[in-house]
Amino acid sequence: MIPLSRTLLAAAVLLTPLTTTGHTAPTRGCAASVPYAAGEGGYDAYRIPAALTTPRGTVLAFAEGRHDGAGDTGNIDVVLRRSADGGCTWGPPTVVAAGGGDTRGNPAPVVDPATGAIVLVTCSNSGAVTEAQIMRGEATPEQGRRVFVQHSWDDGRSFTPPYDITDQVKPAHWRWYATGPGHAVALTGGPHAGRLVVPANHSAAPPAGSADTGQEPRYYGGHALYSDDGGGSWQLGFVDSSYDGRTNANESSAAQLPDGRLYFGSRDQHGTVPGHRLDAHSGDGGASLDRPYAVQPALNDVPVVQASVLQLPGPDAPLLFSGPSVPTARRAMALWRSDDGGRTFAKALTLSEQPAAYSDLVALDRDTVGVLYETGTTGPYASIEFRRLPVGEVMGRPRVV
Repeated sequence: MIPLSRTLLAAAVLLTPLTTTGHTAPTRGCAASVPYAAGEGGYDAYRIPAALTTPRGTVLAFAEGRHDGAGDTGNIDVVLRRSADGGCTWGPPTVVAAGGGDTRGNPAPVVDPATGAIVLVTCSNSGAVTEAQIMRGEATPEQGRRVFVQHSWDDGRSFTPPYDITDQVKPAHWRWYATGPGHAVALTGGPHAGRLVVPANHSAAPPAGSADTGQEPRYYGGHALYSDDGGGSWQLGFVDSSYDGRTNANESSAAQLPDGRLYFGSRDQHGTVPGHRLDAHSGDGGASLDRPYAVQPALNDVPVVQASVLQLPGPDAPLLFSGPSVPTARRAMALWRSDDGGRTFAKALTLSEQPAAYSDLVALDRDTVGVLYETGTTGPYASIEFRRLPVGEVMGRPRVV
């Protein structure tokens, strides 16, 4: 169990400042800003956004700072920028977890409702191996994926050093492991109120007696990990372990619905059934699924990509979904809404027709929602943009803004 004494936390490692010019929009009438742009701050690219609003109203924008190009392998840090004005302007970027030549990423932040602490779960592997090598079993245990947790008690200004929780949440036969990416969920009511739930995915070694063909997507599965003590200790929740190739739950997001259930949405990593998005519900705080992951046909316009979900507050408020809206390309970031707890979705808004990829939704206040997403005129990984949207915008007919 990670020690949570105030004495230890007061000795938390300070974040390392970076040098960057930054891009921001004016505070007055702010609609958008660009906290991360490729080539700035000593990084070739920034990818994998995650966002949350702290109890003090500060917006935190996490990302992976990639030193060796936009690829998923190599020297990668988890970085952070803070905004005190709802995402219009941003403080200097800082390093939350340094790769030091290795790969650190998949940020999944959440606020512990009991203490107000920011809890950040991430993953890491050797910078010398790729995801495909890890999935094929070609990486040594020391090179493989590991899982870490950090805490911040000062509104995201500093974080404790990464604490390894791999043995608590990763079975020995799993190979790949990835949290989120995107914000995690703190349950607000019911028998598991206060539980922190992190949606995640993994790959497993081939079942006993079968041949490993090297076709990694066959062995993807989704799962959840959760903590009932503010991130001090962790355990596995549900595990999707069919590995049948029909559906391959991969990068996942979660939201708690007004009725207390959890909604899980997942990328379908090249399953054989039609459709790019899967979903499921959990009525016991993520410990199990009410039914296995299945295709969500209302989101067939979304390509194979990570996406985000966010439940707006209120008993009749919609569940929001963000992702690109061209089924064959990472382009045209859009929002969908569901008024029936994720059974069906309807497109509400298209943010832009530009290339776009990963995203994370965040509630800014009762009237405004933010979208932190990868986009750019030259390609989807040119920058990470933050868009502020009045909640009323997602209540109308589909249109381009």
